Amino acid sequence: MSRLKITLVRSTIGRVNAQRDTVKALKLNKIGSSAILEDTPQVRGMINKIKHLIKVEAVNE
Repeated sequence: MSRLKITLVRSTIGRVNAQRDTVKALKLNKIGSSAILEDTPQVRGMINKIKHLIKVEAVNE
């Protein structure tokens, strides 16, 4: 499977709790923090939910 590098680029201050929980579920905590995750339908759904807060890149292995 391919992998995705997800980076938090905007703050979660003022966001609804569902979006904050999604950011935590993606293992992101501070602005600039990154996580490398498998490209699964579940992760893609979480990305779509908070796409305005993050930057997504494909990781070449």
